Amino acid sequence: MSEEDLQAGAAGAEQEISMDDWAAAMAEQEVADSQPHEEAMPAQGLFQEIGAGGMAGAGGGSQQNLDMILDIPVQLTVELGRTKIAIRNLLQLAQGSVVELDGMAGEPMDVLVNGCLIAQGEVVVVNDKFGIRLTDIITPAERIRRLQK
Repeated sequence: MSEEDLQAGAAGAEQEISMDDWAAAMAEQEVADSQPHEEAMPAQGLFQEIGAGGMAGAGGGSQQNLDMILDIPVQLTVELGRTKIAIRNLLQLAQGSVVELDGMAGEPMDVLVNGCLIAQGEVVVVNDKFGIRLTDIITPAERIRRLQK
């Protein structure tokens, strides 16, 4: 028997197996279709209702809902500036090297939460530690407008 005959026989066996599988699946579907269907009922009481008042109607339940998200950690980043650099130049960096950023001196720095710009501010030093004084909070409408650019 030639190799082509073996391959043709194997392809025929695969087709026969797949046709048998297909026939079995069709038979299962016919059995499922012949049985009466139960109407799908929406799940009741799986999730706690959040009040329509939201944070404005800060009742006991709303306060608990707010408390659930207050402990979720987020990443706050203050960005001085950015730059693109070739790997060749990156590998040549050493102690004392200066990397030029696109931010200008005296320009407000971006404050990002999980990578989303939420404010701008200026650097301050408090007790020998850096901090940032917020000078401008980005409104939700402004954030949406910046996303569309």
